Amino acid sequence: MIDELLGRASLKARIDELEEENERLRRRYEAESDRRAEAVTERQAAEERLNRLEDRIAQLEGELERREDDDSADLSFRRRERLRGPRLAEVLDRLESFETGPEGALTAAVGADGDVPEAVADALGERATLVEAAAPCVVCADDAGVVSVALGPPVAPDVAATWSDRFALDREWFRPSGRFALALVRADLFALGVYEGDERVDTRGFESDVKGDHSKGGFSQARFERIRDEQIDDHLEACREALADRDADRLYLVGQRGAVDALVDRGVDPDATAAVDATGEPAAALDDAFRSFWTAELYVV
Repeated sequence: MIDELLGRASLKARIDELEEENERLRRRYEAESDRRAEAVTERQAAEERLNRLEDRIAQLEGELERREDDDSADLSFRRRERLRGPRLAEVLDRLESFETGPEGALTAAVGADGDVPEAVADALGERATLVEAAAPCVVCADDAGVVSVALGPPVAPDVAATWSDRFALDREWFRPSGRFALALVRADLFALGVYEGDERVDTRGFESDVKGDHSKGGFSQARFERIRDEQIDDHLEACREALADRDADRLYLVGQRGAVDALVDRGVDPDATAAVDATGEPAAALDDAFRSFWTAELYVV
């Protein structure tokens, strides 16, 4: 009665309502806090699992990379052999005698850049990477894997990959044939031979007075090198003139790589070049150069 008279009854009712609202909000807040705590815990657990998975992926990728490296390191030619003369002819005979069904034998040239044709990659699989080390070369492989070889010929061919019932080899890539000139050039020596097949029918050569690699006497090093460069330049010009007067269209140019490249830069256009180590007098050095040039490398892939 008194509370009603004093207006306290409504206040107490309002207080009770507010306390109930406060309790409701407190329970809601606690529930929300619990949910947030659970969310934080779940997020942290997810982050930990993600980190573990990323570490495992990195571990597996590293293991895969090591295995791939190991596999590459394990790849090697089954056999290598330098072929010349009768032995080279014998190996070519064997390859040329191979016969299979239509489009069962692949012949493909790989250039000095080591760019492996798609047909070779398909035929050899992972071992096709070995062909890059043999380039420039000619690959002979069959679809059954019976034959799988690369030959490094003296005269690198520029032919497209071909599937046939036989290997498409040209003896002129490997063996001397027809009329051609073989020139040997060093910084102080030149020898030119004209051949009919493997028989030399003409020989010319000369040596030039070129100072050694190191100065002697009263020359300063700079003056010595200048004089030596001039002597080499005169020698190479004489070589170029002799080559222009050769009695054969085909030309194979061999010798010191720097001298060979210098003549090419001067406009000499050989059919093939090679670096060979031939020493001695012009005629003897030319014989060594001939044997070295007409040597093929056999790689059993």
